[in-house]
Amino acid sequence: MQPRSVRPVEIALVGDYDAGVTAHRAIPLALQLAGADLGVDVRFTWHHTAQLGPQPERVLAGSAGIWCVPGSPYASTAAALSAIQFARVQPRAFLGTCGGFQHALVEYAQGALGIVGAAHAELDGNAPDPLITPLSCALVEQAGEVSLVPGSLLATAYDATTAVEEYHCRFGLAPDHEGILRDGLRAVARDSEGQVRAVELDGHPFFVATSFQPERAALAGTTPPVVRAFVRAAAEGR
Repeated sequence: MQPRSVRPVEIALVGDYDAGVTAHRAIPLALQLAGADLGVDVRFTWHHTAQLGPQPERVLAGSAGIWCVPGSPYASTAAALSAIQFARVQPRAFLGTCGGFQHALVEYAQGALGIVGAAHAELDGNAPDPLITPLSCALVEQAGEVSLVPGSLLATAYDATTAVEEYHCRFGLAPDHEGILRDGLRAVARDSEGQVRAVELDGHPFFVATSFQPERAALAGTTPPVVRAFVRAAAEGR
């Protein structure tokens, strides 16, 4: 059943807006298409990480959904991680794409598993064993097929076990650190080489992060399935 909106669904877009970033132009279209499909009045606010302050939860408290958007490194990594933690713990519907995927992994390792040294190589080039490392082959303006785990939120959203998605990505989860995918966080999409391309958190109403940028489909007038599922979850949990 589609949720019926009795008041607007507020979505917080956490990231540093740049009109030159393709994903940033696509995201408003993706939300509008998802809202139209669901009969939901979707409203969104961009939150520059430098302006979120030391306690982002105070700004995000009124948001039914939080989307950590592409475009890292962010002006404030700490604010981005705090926003993700807020969505994970409260819980609020959460979607992370590209940079949001990378930072969701860092936040989970640090905040849920207590791995204080979980580092992102783009932010700390001297980290001895970073969690997020450069991809062996950068996925910049490329598309590829991913296999989706049956029964996962992602597979349910696509109503399929495979999808072809677009990337603008240079970093990903280091293969030798897949051990963080435990205690509820699990891989739900892999590429043809077996690399993790999406995760979700079991026991959370909706916590999905993808290294690809599904929002780009909106530029061609297509509602991205995962964005529709995210908006539905935000509307239901509002």
